[in-house]
Amino acid sequence: MATKRCYYEVLCVQQSSSQDEIAKAYRKLALKYHPDSNQGDTDAIHKFKEAAEAYEVLSDQQKRGRYDQHGHAGVDAGGGGGFRDVGDIFEAFGDVFGGTIFEDFFGGGGGRSRGRVRRGADLRCDVTLDLEEAARGVSKTVSLTRHAACETCSGSGAAVGSQPETCRKCQGRGQVVQASGILRVQTTCPICRGSGKTISKPCKTCDGQGLKPHEVKLEVKIPAGVDDGMRVRLPGEGQPSPDGGPRGDAYCFIHLKQHSIFHRDGHNLVFQLPIAFSQAALGATVTVPTLEGKKALDLSAGTQSGTVFRLRGLGMPDPHTGARGDLLVETIIEVPKKLNKRQQELLRELAELDEKEITPERKGFMDRIVAYFQGDATEAAAKVRN
Repeated sequence: MATKRCYYEVLCVQQSSSQDEIAKAYRKLALKYHPDSNQGDTDAIHKFKEAAEAYEVLSDQQKRGRYDQHGHAGVDAGGGGGFRDVGDIFEAFGDVFGGTIFEDFFGGGGGRSRGRVRRGADLRCDVTLDLEEAARGVSKTVSLTRHAACETCSGSGAAVGSQPETCRKCQGRGQVVQASGILRVQTTCPICRGSGKTISKPCKTCDGQGLKPHEVKLEVKIPAGVDDGMRVRLPGEGQPSPDGGPRGDAYCFIHLKQHSIFHRDGHNLVFQLPIAFSQAALGATVTVPTLEGKKALDLSAGTQSGTVFRLRGLGMPDPHTGARGDLLVETIIEVPKKLNKRQQELLRELAELDEKEITPERKGFMDRIVAYFQGDATEAAAKVRN
């Protein structure tokens, strides 16, 4: 599989560019690589779709934020992104080109004729996972409210015994053209809203819509390693088309619960391990939790608070490659709040030894403290003399 180019590089903009600058850059590339201007040029079509995919992400503040932080992995989870064909691009971003003026200029927009059926709307659902589920991948049942053809009118929207009629405004084309001098603007018919049909006697069951909402349950396979805010695409599980076109898609957005002991940092997991002063000073073998069970960890003598031990391959998997991150164990030396009599005696004895046998590191620190106070004393004496 070819490596995707940086979206900012695709649109020839900087990461700090404004939304207006990004839209302007996209319009420029779309005009340059439009299929009607480059018929038979597969490279131009590829660049046209590539620019649309980049704009889809960078024009959305939330997607752009995830992309800036995690790159393609932050916006591509579950196969999201991309377009079926050139027509889908205009379905999504027609307003970027000034509406149908752009399509009329190019004779329909990449094979998009006046009678082109519309794709159904996309749907959204949400699912919440704990960290263990996200690490291993899981199947979840989700509910969606989706429309289906009205049983009374069989989806026509017309009352029983009647039929939809051809729209008199657009003559069934679904589009009307307004002319002003040399400028011709083609827009959706305001009467039939692009369907080319009108209904004089609407069905009472669906109020002439031809569709009725109903709840559906879907099984969603969530890949291992997903992170909070990622989405899984369910192709063809969205709303039906209003005029016989393909269904839309459903997108399942992932939410992760906060874990009681692990903190996620990309594909790595962070665990803070409390240890006693004696363990830190003398060294010890301790048991640490992982997503795969308990593991032994050897602490070297003289371990400091904040030291990080890396257990490779015990973090989260990458949802695209399956490569595992690491478990980072950060030590925290605990100071006991209560001591029994024997503990107090031992610590006092240790304190006395510390005074008599100062280690080289501590000696250097104490020398700096003494020099600091000697400097203050010298400065005070000089002020008295003056």
